Amino acid sequence: MTIDGRPRTEASILHADLDSFYASVEQRDDPALRGCPVLVGGSVVVAASYEAKALGVRTPMPGHQARALCRGRAITVSPRFAEYTAASRAVFAVFEDTTPAVEGLSVDEAFLDVAGLRRIAGTPVQIAERLRHRIRAEVGLPITIGVARTKFLAKVASGAGKPDGLLEVAPDAELEFLRPLPVRSLWGVGAKTEQRLVAAGITRVGQLADLGEERLSALLGPGPGGHLYALATAHDPRPVQTGRRRRSIGAQRALGRGPKDPDELAAVLMAIVDGLGRRLRAAQRHCRTVVLRLRFDDFGTATRSRSVRRPTDSTAVLLAVAEALLDEAMPLLRGRGCTLIGLSLTNLGEAAAEQLTFTFGDGEPARTSPEATDRRVAGLDRMLDQVRDRYGRQAITRGRLVHRPSPDETPRLPD
Repeated sequence: MTIDGRPRTEASILHADLDSFYASVEQRDDPALRGCPVLVGGSVVVAASYEAKALGVRTPMPGHQARALCRGRAITVSPRFAEYTAASRAVFAVFEDTTPAVEGLSVDEAFLDVAGLRRIAGTPVQIAERLRHRIRAEVGLPITIGVARTKFLAKVASGAGKPDGLLEVAPDAELEFLRPLPVRSLWGVGAKTEQRLVAAGITRVGQLADLGEERLSALLGPGPGGHLYALATAHDPRPVQTGRRRRSIGAQRALGRGPKDPDELAAVLMAIVDGLGRRLRAAQRHCRTVVLRLRFDDFGTATRSRSVRRPTDSTAVLLAVAEALLDEAMPLLRGRGCTLIGLSLTNLGEAAAEQLTFTFGDGEPARTSPEATDRRVAGLDRMLDQVRDRYGRQAITRGRLVHRPSPDETPRLPD
């Protein structure tokens, strides 16, 4: 709530959030979809239009359940992630043309700090209104913006202002705005914390604030208690942070319900790794930890992770680790369908900051080591990247992936 150490007296933080992003892109590109309940995804709904949400559709939800809620009116479309990524980049270009202080949260939302722009661009509300009109005119998408003194309040305001709206929380109206909200509106209140609060008779933010920090800390612990009390009393000192590089990248693919052949899962995983390796090298990053995530048809999930000794951007190394994680998780798939497979590369570092490995004896590590594989295939990886950049990612593919669809990768911010 400060600007260069001084208290922020004006609501000058914007939280801009695109409305039903994927579905809105589909409705933008196909006028026949406008006003209709649109479901993006087949067996699993990855996005839904507001018309579908009004009928009870939520994400992620099995496609058959969503279509039943829409009573035969739903229009199902396949995800077009390349189009979503292009739309996201166009929106962020407008953000960055508005203010240099932009903190991206995901492909469809960001914080913007517009403090100090009054003389050249008007009040924060005027800036927000102009931003909404530009994104509608230049990108063709609806967006909702919340305006407040803190990031937390701005985000809550954008949620309350949806769809296609603008809501300002003035400094003198912050507590009035916060107190009636349910406690789950506070960052850090998950299902278990909400249960504990409700059991103590606390369902609204105002009740939580009235309890006081000391009693709240006794109920939840000093860390969570202090954090929630600060938010409930409109205190959030975090600035809009720019220039941060992401600590992880990932991709996932929805698979539909029912049992999956191990070879099919391995092929999907291979395609995902190919894409992530290319992204990693394009961003000049190295990865140390690989995380595999599986979701089952009974809505259970499993996560497995493994770290390598030396940070790498080698597709061969990443694939070897990912396949080992999948083999480890295979016993969990017996008798269950796998509806989603995802992979994340975490603990990212700059490629230029790589720590070299010293060798002894004959000067060459064991040929089977990930490090040796990393060095041998680095040139091949980059050659393949160049071909795919020039002719498309399907220009060269693995024999095992011929005639298979590309993995549904979620769009992402630039790495």
